[in-house]
Amino acid sequence: MNFSRPNSNDATLTFNRSKNVVPMSGLCSRCIDGCRGNCEVFRSTFRGREVIYPGPFGQITAGGDKDYPVDYSHLNIQGYALGASGLPEGVEAGPDSAVFPAVNTETEYGWDIKVKMRLPIFTGALGSTEIARKNWDHFAVGAAISGVTLVCGENVCGIDPGLELNSGNKIRKSPEMDRRVETYKRYHNGYGELLVQMNVEDTRLGVAEYVIDKHGLQTIELKWGQGAKCIGGEIKVHSLDRAVELQKRGYIVTPDPSSPVVQAAYREGAIKEFERHSRLGFVSEEGFLAEVERLRKLGFKRVTLKTGAYSLRELAMAIKWGSRARIDLLTIDGAPGGTGMSPWRMMEEWGIPSIYLHSAAYDFCRRLADRGERVPDIAFAGGFSSEDGVFKALALGSPFVKAVCMGRALMIPGMVGKNISEWMKKNDLPKTVSQYGSSVEEIFVCYEAVKEAVGNGNMSSIPLGAIGIYSYADKIRVGLQQLMAGARCFNVGTISRRELMSLTQECSKVTKIPYIMDAYREEAEAILDS
Repeated sequence: MNFSRPNSNDATLTFNRSKNVVPMSGLCSRCIDGCRGNCEVFRSTFRGREVIYPGPFGQITAGGDKDYPVDYSHLNIQGYALGASGLPEGVEAGPDSAVFPAVNTETEYGWDIKVKMRLPIFTGALGSTEIARKNWDHFAVGAAISGVTLVCGENVCGIDPGLELNSGNKIRKSPEMDRRVETYKRYHNGYGELLVQMNVEDTRLGVAEYVIDKHGLQTIELKWGQGAKCIGGEIKVHSLDRAVELQKRGYIVTPDPSSPVVQAAYREGAIKEFERHSRLGFVSEEGFLAEVERLRKLGFKRVTLKTGAYSLRELAMAIKWGSRARIDLLTIDGAPGGTGMSPWRMMEEWGIPSIYLHSAAYDFCRRLADRGERVPDIAFAGGFSSEDGVFKALALGSPFVKAVCMGRALMIPGMVGKNISEWMKKNDLPKTVSQYGSSVEEIFVCYEAVKEAVGNGNMSSIPLGAIGIYSYADKIRVGLQQLMAGARCFNVGTISRRELMSLTQECSKVTKIPYIMDAYREEAEAILDS
């Protein structure tokens, strides 16, 4: 089994000199005095803590690449030659009616007041990172016109350069949050929603009060964690004045920008950046239930929860307490995760990997449901990027899982579309793009579909990254229709665990999905013996 190698990775811009590497340490088997680098130990010798993070920080996305013993690729999807579930009422199954374009990919979530989405995917939390800020128009418009939910992540108000606080240190004005909400709302078409995520700092600043009073948002999300890290979210800042400002707002900033020693090192050019960290969250059942109730009293129609790759104890807490609080959606994010703003070794080595965490989540949900307790709608997250992964997640967690949360996979099309726009301005399209043409209409296969959706008069204000996200979402939708039709599931609610088979005995043990040579064995033998 090929696990991750410590001490060198493209994500940290490091590499080993030798072809022979000690598996556990990642050190070259022959370390030479005089080596010119560039393993992590070498680079850490003079850059220290900077090497903890992928780089260049804020300009890339990065995901952990550890090869786990079992993952979603160890599941395959069943196909059938008869039957059809989920066709519209009154439609008889047959070769003329049960065609894959007839598959309905819409889904919905919510305890009482539902949110519908055109397809069962939505974005991960796009919060205070530079990637999210500079690409927000592409992400927000793309999600809105695609009819999926967009999660505006933590700390957006807290790092807003234009933030204004009142005498009680609560938000009076946050231009950056205003921009983010208004951009999505401008193109929202009735499917999906924008919800804002809160951590400890956001709660203290009064983010919930601000977004409901000023923008009338209907949903707020509490955050316990994510699949990339077990500490609070972080960003990097390159200005001493900015670091001091964030420290004064109550954030943990390292190295300490108020320290004379650190300030001297900054002036000398040794320290080039600071990290802004959020605090660790501490949860209790009483506190969680009280916070959900407080948010509902503020006027929120839906309260959701995002949790990460913590132990099975925390997973049980999220599901059980979420049930008692009647939350509207619980997103369970497995390791390795990451969008590039997390400590690299934490992304590689911390937390329960997705398929293990999700299999346990199904077991826990089933246990509550079998006792007559209602389980919150569930979303799975943690490394998904294609329609087969979406199908497998929906099937593995059926009937509780309603959607898949995607991080980097929904960010990349936004960035690619944006870059195509820049390349076109410079007449510098790479061959990978120019082979399809030189105009926007030729390059983007979904350009006309977007124009029909938003109106020709609005196309000039639609960023190309948004068209990129729409095109990617359309690929997921059509691919999902094909897989669902092959499994004879004509709407999302009919997908079940029986549509999966395990390729290995170990996968079967983890997921409780039958081994490939056992799945449908009884039905097969009954036919042979009839």
